[in-house]
Parts: sequence; C-alpha cells; structure tokens
Amino acid sequence: MSNSSIQPAVITAVIPDSIAAEIGFEPGDRLVSINGEVPRDLIDYRFLCADEFLTLEVLDAAGRPHQVEIEKDLDDELGLEFETALFDGLIQCNNHCPFCFIDQKPPGLRPSLYLKDDDYRLSFLYGSYLTLTNLPPREWQRIEAMRLSPLYVSVHATRPEVRIRLLQNPRAGQILEQLQWFQERRLQIHAQVVVCPDINDGEVLDQTLTDLAHFHRSEIPAVASVAVVPVGLTRFRPSEDALRPVDPTDAVQVIAQMQQQQTQFQQDFGTTFAWLADEWFLIAGQELPPASHYEDYPQIDNGVGSIRQFLQQFDQAAHQLPSRIASPRQLTWVVGNTVEQAFQPILDRLNQVQGLTVTLAALRSDYWGQTMTVTGLLTGQDILQALQDRPLGDALLLPTLMLKYGTTQFLDDISVADLSATLKIPILPIQGGAKDLVQACLQQ
Repeated sequence: MSNSSIQPAVITAVIPDSIAAEIGFEPGDRLVSINGEVPRDLIDYRFLCADEFLTLEVLDAAGRPHQVEIEKDLDDELGLEFETALFDGLIQCNNHCPFCFIDQKPPGLRPSLYLKDDDYRLSFLYGSYLTLTNLPPREWQRIEAMRLSPLYVSVHATRPEVRIRLLQNPRAGQILEQLQWFQERRLQIHAQVVVCPDINDGEVLDQTLTDLAHFHRSEIPAVASVAVVPVGLTRFRPSEDALRPVDPTDAVQVIAQMQQQQTQFQQDFGTTFAWLADEWFLIAGQELPPASHYEDYPQIDNGVGSIRQFLQQFDQAAHQLPSRIASPRQLTWVVGNTVEQAFQPILDRLNQVQGLTVTLAALRSDYWGQTMTVTGLLTGQDILQALQDRPLGDALLLPTLMLKYGTTQFLDDISVADLSATLKIPILPIQGGAKDLVQACLQQ
C-alpha cells in the first residue's frame, strides 16, 4: 500500500499530564510521520514511538505544518489518542458467510454499518475475528516481521469443502496450511467455530476440534484456544441460506459432544483448550460450568464464561449491599431473555435489601426476529415495545453492551436519551461488571 493512501492520523484526545500534553498537542492536530516514517496504523505508531528520540511531522487543526522533536525514555507513551486505529483504510471482507451479522441487518441504516472488515490489525489490537482469506502476501510478511500475535481467527471448519461452503470463498479451504504457517513461525491464534446445525456440527465439528488440537501440541501452541459458538440468525438474513437456528436438542447434543472432547483435551494437554459459549447452556436449559472450568477465561470476549464471571463478581460486590436503604427505590433491570434464569440468584439477593425492589425485564428481540436473545442484541425498539405500557418504577438499569461502541445509540440507532424521554423514566447505565450494577442500585 503506497503512502499516498495513508491519511494523517487525526488526534481526538490528549491524555492529561502526558508528554503530548506538555508539548501542547491538541485534539484536531494530525500526525503525518514519525522519524520520517508514515505510520499505516496504530501498530506502526506504537512501534515507531518506542524510540528515545522522535521527530514528528504534524499538521495543526488549521492545516499548518510543524516539526516536533522529543527525547524520552524507551517505551514511554506520548499520550495521544486517534480517531481510528487504521490510517490507511480498512481491509474489507470478500467472503459471503450466510450467518454474517453484517448481512443480517435491515436495509436503510447508515452505509458505515454495512462495512465488513477482515483486518488482521483490528484482530491484533482489539481481538476481533478474521478469516485469513483476504490477506495479500505483504500482509502475511508484516505479521511475521512484527510478530503480531495472537490473532483471532474464525475457523468454523477445517474440512476444506465445508469451510468453502460456509465462507463462500475458494481460498477458505487453505486454513490448515495457514495454521501450519503460524506454527512454523511460533505465532499464535485463538480460534472460533460458529456452529451451523446440519452443516459443521456432528463429525465435522469433531474433526475440526481434532485438527485444531494438533496445532496445540507445540511448545508455543499455534492454536492457543477455541471457542465454539452457536450461530446467531436474524429475520433479515437471505431466505435461501439453508441455515436454521440452534434449538435445545442441538444444544444438548453439542454440549455432550464437547464434554467428551474436553475430557480428552484435559488428559492430553492439562487444559480444556476448547470451550463452549454460555449460550449453549442457556439454550439447553442446563447449569453453567463452575468458574474453575474457564481457567483464565481466554475466550471471554466470545461469551465463554462471561455469565459465570459476572455471577462471581456479583458475589464479591454483594458485600457492599446494606440490609436496608433509607429511601425506597423500585428499579427495572433490562436484559436479554437468555440470561433470565442464570440471573435469578442476583435478583433474589438484591431484593433482600429492605426498601430496594428490582424487577427483571428479560426481553426477546422482535426487531431481529429472535425468540431467544442475548443482552447485547436488544435494540431501542425492542425495549420500547416491551416496556412502554409497564410500570417501571424509579429508573431503568441498562447494560451499555447493548449500545454501539463509544456511543449512546442502540443497534437500531435509537439513542438512550430518546428511550428515556419516550418511557418518561431516568436510565442508569451499567458500564461493566457486577460492581457497577450494585452501585447503580444503591445510587440515591
């Protein structure tokens, strides 16, 4: 990629008391080069800024060029934040996976919401999944040269014809050779398998796990972990895709199949290696595994162990709960209906506080056309439709994982402010873990 396609990196924030703040950087300034090198992305920026002596070419908000010289300790960060992690544009996906969430969105949304990325840099920086089918040779060379590991890879199936069918890309059949490439270079991936019933379950899933386990046997395992996730479908997907949602019978079968594999992996490796996403147990109506099962939670961002971790965090945070509160409060806690039973112990404990009444609004998403819905997929329309005629008490407890990253908007573009105004109720955002939930309940 030529330097002409790389745009100066727009600075959106300067961390207080940082090197950049002392020098006088301001939001709106644009970084052009570092020691004569034009950074393609945040990875280049971090690498180039590791030096002790830096010469930065900068454009201020008015477009005037400046040269800034900096002497600092090795690896000291400058304290700049940027508009985007990619200064040269997104590596887009040319696969046509029938279960791709981007292709299952309704028409009429903003164009940016239909962009499909398959960018290894976002995988390295943020843990997003890529397929490895869209990488030209120079990007493979960069991964090796800069030791960009681990990456997060959507495998789905190792049997070539099945993976080609799922990704609708003839290059998808090269996955085993690509994993060998990682192994030879002592680089790592975390793998994801999205299970589509009747396509890559059963013996195909067994083979996929066996093949991936082969790459876990090295001193530095090329495949560090695997997450097995049920396919998520919406009413907007193409009608001819031949997919069907996971039902309780499927979930019971996959859990039993995986437990056999996990027992073998424990014997072979001393680790579970491949984990089931929490949704399998919720769909099957089965108890979640204990916290010890998830080891160090290597796939928690894929919904593997997140509920168990939340329950654990709540047990600790519950020590802050008083026996009573001075001013009675009634709150409604909005969640997806898949977690209704799992969160019942939390609800019971909160309601032991005299004067505090918390009601769980466990909702499905009619917007997406789902009967079972995870919390992160609930939209503003779903909440409005379900709650507009219900007594909601004094405030709404709203997990922010429903919102598009860095915004106050739901996936359907309704804002939290609009929701609050329409329901005529204050909204208390739950930013993260169980501690935030407890604090919001006690907020006066």
